[in-house]
Amino acid sequence: MDITVHRPGELTAADRVAWTALQSKAHLNGSPELANPFLSPEFTLAVGHWRRGVRIAVVREAGEPAAFFPFERSITGVGRAIGLGVSDCQGLVHRPGFTWDARELLRACGLALWEFDHLADGQEPFEAGASGSFPSPVMDLDQGYEVYLGQLRAQSPKFTRTTLAKERKLGRDHGSVRYVHDERDPKVLATLMGWKSAQYRRTGRSDRFAHAWISQLVRQLFHARSDQFAGLLSVLYAGDRPIAAHFGLRSERILACWFPAYDPAFAKYSPGLVLHLRMAEAAAADGIAYLDLGRGQKEYKDSLKTRELTVSEGWVALRHPAAIGHRARRAPVRALRNTVLSRPEFFEPADRLLKRMGKIRSRQKE
Repeated sequence: MDITVHRPGELTAADRVAWTALQSKAHLNGSPELANPFLSPEFTLAVGHWRRGVRIAVVREAGEPAAFFPFERSITGVGRAIGLGVSDCQGLVHRPGFTWDARELLRACGLALWEFDHLADGQEPFEAGASGSFPSPVMDLDQGYEVYLGQLRAQSPKFTRTTLAKERKLGRDHGSVRYVHDERDPKVLATLMGWKSAQYRRTGRSDRFAHAWISQLVRQLFHARSDQFAGLLSVLYAGDRPIAAHFGLRSERILACWFPAYDPAFAKYSPGLVLHLRMAEAAAADGIAYLDLGRGQKEYKDSLKTRELTVSEGWVALRHPAAIGHRARRAPVRALRNTVLSRPEFFEPADRLLKRMGKIRSRQKE
């Protein structure tokens, strides 16, 4: 393989066009997951603006780009997937039939190890290092919204009926319900981020927006606009008041769900569920094939999904002291977390404890 490694600012316009073309044709070539916006050059370059160590490996065959591999690298040679912790799809974007040796790629990139937690399906050379695989629920829209809604009614008739009834009641109680698929007001984005931070604290989770680089990344991606990639803020209004919102990333055929939240004062109307159905309807009209709800077991995802993708976590490593040390630190933490998440007898008491701690912290901030 002819492999060159570039800083984000060194990637040529021609290479960006080639990368985007691989994504645009991915569904025709039997690898639709490669069209995910988290695998796009726009996402990589945006992360590179806020994170040091972002690099892009370009693999060429006969002088033409055959694959693109974005990653983050520490000074010790430990590699991470781009945006690890906030990226919901990771891997190497490649032409049809392309094969690679994972360890040869790591050596060319100067990596002792490459860690991932949302590896896209079909990345066999990396999957050999996976320590676990997990479902990523999907709302299928390729046959249109009405077909999706029909599937939802067939598999979850009570859920569908109740959600649509709550939307009607919301309108009766608080004025007309209005949905904006692509809201361009940055003040509404700030409102969403405020709701999400409060939700993280309330449930005892780590507040992602407390990390400056994540907040800055989201604000930058909000302004990303092209036919192939965009940051999409979708908002549900009751009258003139925003009550639920979602910020995600869109490619030509996939809407990756990322940061949903709602005003707790309207919780009885399930505004987040209403919002997702409105998003699905508008996305289908816009030519989106599916909404990727992302890895993680949530009741609302189980209610809305029509099928599941598979993502993996783990690492590919060389025989190197940095790789051995990193795995020794990370493996027990990952194993414990996944055990708790996968077993209700562990997860439910842990979740209750986190929520109690969250309430205490929220009261202390008041």
